[in-house]
Amino acid sequence: MDSVLEIMQDRAMTGLLSCLVALASVGLLQLAAFAQPSAPAHIDARMMRQPAVSATQIAFVYAGDIWLVDKAGGVALRISSPRGEESFPRFSPDGSQLAFTGDYDGNEDIYIVPVAGGLPKRITHHGAPDRMLGWYPDGQSLLYATSMTSPKNRFNQLYRVSAQGGLPVKLPVPYGEFGAISPDGKLLAYVPISVDFRTWKRYRGGMNPDIWLFDLEKLTARNLTQSPAADSVPMWHGETLYFLSDRDDNKRANLWACDLKHNRFRQVTFFREFDVHFPSIGPEDIVFENAGRLYLLDLRTEKYHEVEIRVVTDRATLKPRRQNVASQILSATISPGGKRALFEARGDIFSVPAEHGPVLNLTRTSGIAERYPAWSPDGKWIACFSDRTGEYELTVRRAETAPGTNQLGEQTLTRLGPGYRYFPQWSPDSKRIAFIDKALGLNLFDFEARTNQVISRQLWLHHNQLSEFRVSWSADSRWLAWAQDLDNGNSGIALYDCKSNALHQVTSGFYNDETPVFDPDGKYLFFRTGRTFAPSYSEVDETWIYANTAVLAAVPLRPDVLSPLAPRNDAEDAPAKDKKDDDPKKEPGKDSKKKEEKPKPVEITVAGFEQRVVILPPKAGRFGALAAVPGKLLFHRRPRVGAGEEKKPIAFYDLEKREEKIVVEDADFFELSAGREKLLVRKGGDYAILEPKEGQKLDKKLKTGGFEAVIDPVAEWRQIFADAWRIERDYFYDPGMHGVDWNAMYQRYGRLLDDAVTRWDVNYVLGELIAELNASHTYRGGGDLETGRSVGVGYLGCDFALENGAYRIQRILRAADWDCEVRSPLLPPAVTNVHEGDYLLAVNGEPLDVREDPWAAFQGLGDKPVLLTVNDQPVLAGAREVLVHTLSSEERLRNLAWIEENRRRVEQLSGGQLGYVYVPDTSQNGQNELVRMWRAQVRKPGLLIDERFNSGGQIPHRFIELLDRPLRNLWAVRDGRDLTTPFVTHLGPKAMLINGWSGSGGDCFPFYFKQSGLGLLIGMRTWGGLIGITGSPRLVDGGSVTVPAFAIYSTNSQWIIEGHGVEPDIEVVDDPAAMARGADPQLERAVAELMKQLRKHPPAEIKRPAYPKRPGV
Repeated sequence: MDSVLEIMQDRAMTGLLSCLVALASVGLLQLAAFAQPSAPAHIDARMMRQPAVSATQIAFVYAGDIWLVDKAGGVALRISSPRGEESFPRFSPDGSQLAFTGDYDGNEDIYIVPVAGGLPKRITHHGAPDRMLGWYPDGQSLLYATSMTSPKNRFNQLYRVSAQGGLPVKLPVPYGEFGAISPDGKLLAYVPISVDFRTWKRYRGGMNPDIWLFDLEKLTARNLTQSPAADSVPMWHGETLYFLSDRDDNKRANLWACDLKHNRFRQVTFFREFDVHFPSIGPEDIVFENAGRLYLLDLRTEKYHEVEIRVVTDRATLKPRRQNVASQILSATISPGGKRALFEARGDIFSVPAEHGPVLNLTRTSGIAERYPAWSPDGKWIACFSDRTGEYELTVRRAETAPGTNQLGEQTLTRLGPGYRYFPQWSPDSKRIAFIDKALGLNLFDFEARTNQVISRQLWLHHNQLSEFRVSWSADSRWLAWAQDLDNGNSGIALYDCKSNALHQVTSGFYNDETPVFDPDGKYLFFRTGRTFAPSYSEVDETWIYANTAVLAAVPLRPDVLSPLAPRNDAEDAPAKDKKDDDPKKEPGKDSKKKEEKPKPVEITVAGFEQRVVILPPKAGRFGALAAVPGKLLFHRRPRVGAGEEKKPIAFYDLEKREEKIVVEDADFFELSAGREKLLVRKGGDYAILEPKEGQKLDKKLKTGGFEAVIDPVAEWRQIFADAWRIERDYFYDPGMHGVDWNAMYQRYGRLLDDAVTRWDVNYVLGELIAELNASHTYRGGGDLETGRSVGVGYLGCDFALENGAYRIQRILRAADWDCEVRSPLLPPAVTNVHEGDYLLAVNGEPLDVREDPWAAFQGLGDKPVLLTVNDQPVLAGAREVLVHTLSSEERLRNLAWIEENRRRVEQLSGGQLGYVYVPDTSQNGQNELVRMWRAQVRKPGLLIDERFNSGGQIPHRFIELLDRPLRNLWAVRDGRDLTTPFVTHLGPKAMLINGWSGSGGDCFPFYFKQSGLGLLIGMRTWGGLIGITGSPRLVDGGSVTVPAFAIYSTNSQWIIEGHGVEPDIEVVDDPAAMARGADPQLERAVAELMKQLRKHPPAEIKRPAYPKRPGV
């Protein structure tokens, strides 16, 4: 008989082998790695990134951590382990230390660790992210990129910091993303702008970087590469500069080399299927990543080979785990009787009781996504869209398990194939399901016949609107009502008769009519309609808008139905005849059980429908969802524009009492149950089931906090990848996918996914996939990522210098006098006794250590009161204590200070003749900046519009309307100045500054500016990204991919701007040498051009004519 120990060993071995077989079957592990079961598991590492190489070792990022391995390959050892993802390890010149970007202490800072192991030393402490670039040749300093003092967060700048820590010193170049110091320490090879993190392959727009050589002693510069391709990551090796470029015919990123003596370029690597990323140079080699594999290139021969690397790891990131997913709810709905609610979270469907009972995960299908659950009104079925088949198909499952089984009887109802579909909407008799699809088709599925038909198509809806699209069924399930898109951009009410299969548009669309809902009694159709016109006038100019146009309307379905607002007359009814209860079986005091009544047939007279519309009394404004219960119209009121309202009450209008009552004071969402007796209400992340009555409270919240799902990372990542691929396929503006073989891309990048061990890896693969579309606005991000903690840093709104062994306040940042939005805490009126030149000696009584940078003393002190010790001498004797309230960020203050510096420079150079207007983006912020700066300077003879670094936002046609207002006439007045129409307009010359950071709306703005003939464009070609995004479905774990959904073309039917940018009329390069001396070549050229125009065409005064003589007889 075997011993107990032997039996246990046999069972353990059997279990281990079973696990290995299962893992191998999904391509996760190689069985060969387990040839010796008792030996540690050496996993062939894949998905390695951002490598570095020394004379003997390679460092790389794998699974978010940094690992070291012998240069020849072999088993790697992990050298970092904080939460979050480390990046860009770089060896010291002697190979003994490794500097990298990591988050041990609450920010992405620079750390150094010995390659033999040991405690990491923190080098930087500022709250802005720091990207490690490399070491200085002497091994005493580090080169890194950061936006900590950038006046606009669109770009980084280059800094030098001691390897021991201390105050970083900004290099004299104005911008910098990647760079390297020459072996003699005199030259900087760098790129001022970068597309290395962009998911846009084969890009040729204005953001593509060139490599510049900057002499750090002479402050001279030259553009080395001057190519339309993307050149980046320069690396010095003697008289050769290696770099990354996609300048070959295939436009794949490969290694290139430039012979600096003869300025000759040659290609070094020739990868065609995948791009090379983030190479790094060592004493004898260059190491780089391609398709997640590491390659080593011998600098003597320029031959390269893959480095075989294994890691010892438990691969815990791939282990299925039970996880709370309550924070990942994407949709919710209520059961027919209101006793439960269904939630879609992390791709599963959960059933939650109104008060009592268990929370159930109905699907438990990690790796399969179920979306938009909907309970049938008869309570028997739950419908959703599931991608179990590989496409989102309409699926049902029984609402309750069959007796004696655990099966919910899932059935796939459709085989519609490619395409995304939205919320299933059951008919009251549970025999039909309506839903809209991504192609704007309104589908009607017959649950009994198992047939589907498209009964209508919309014209204008995008994802966010589609996800909110709802129909309304009449109580007898015969009629379907919805808001139908019309050619004029409005929508009209449409009715579909399931009995005759006839479609009727019953309102004209003269006004915008939306959200129809049937009265359950079959008398009325309610809807919201934009029929109230009460303009709001600007206090800045004569602009007006029409907001809060919506009112609630009701339509009697037949001419014989009285208006709900018809005159009423109080009169005594005739006495009712007593009815004797002749049922001898009826027990005294008890009603007989009512038989289930079928809904009465709903008849609708289509003729004259709109003539019967009446407007209900609730005041005009903005409304969300509508719903109807007998005798009441429920509605969700949203805050009215300009009214200062914040709450969003759910209310009802009582048709009998003709009064409005509040159900819930404030909510974000509601849905009425099929039985019309309960409401599902959401406020923030809380849900409750309430009654549609006055005075309800959200005090009994649903137990959504207990949502748990078993997450199988490998299966889920495969589903996420497939979903991202499908979303691009279904929503990309060009059905031909720019000529890219999208099926082939699924196979190519799907192979990389097999190597993923973290969600970061999944995002990397998604980025590479969508980048193949060669389109702007292809982004990916988020998801179930491991993140480090965040620690706020306090700021004083100043620059520091290290002088006399102490930190001195070198400059206090100042915006314009009139900009009180944010000020340095060191300036009046907050503080009156701190000045430039004072020394900061202690913070909260703790002396500053000059071996660290000043921000080390402000960790965790953002937006807090802080006691400073300052003195005009670098000693504590005679120091004074000053209480300040720190800033949590200096970003806006630095931006305002830069704007004011530019405005003053323009004013000085032009002798006060020119105004300066900075437009940072084309969203609301940029709109505000344009209006405030334009309005204040509108009487200047000329205007310089600066949209450099414009990050986009809206389509800026209104921006152009503001700038392009011709003078119509003047008005003579007795006293004061004559008036003009329009009163606020600028008639003088204008020019606009642009550069490669100006993109999206920042491309459109200069295009419209030039198209309107408003003036010259001066600077550099813009980004070239005008395929916009309108929203797309979320990935199941909360991640996302964006889809370029609409692309610009010209009025003469030509594709324009995308992938190229807007060309300047006068090209002016941001010469680093000139800017190092304090110049702004683009701004200065623009001022010169505008002044030239003013001299040639000085402002002409329009003289008032002689008064007319009109004497009488």
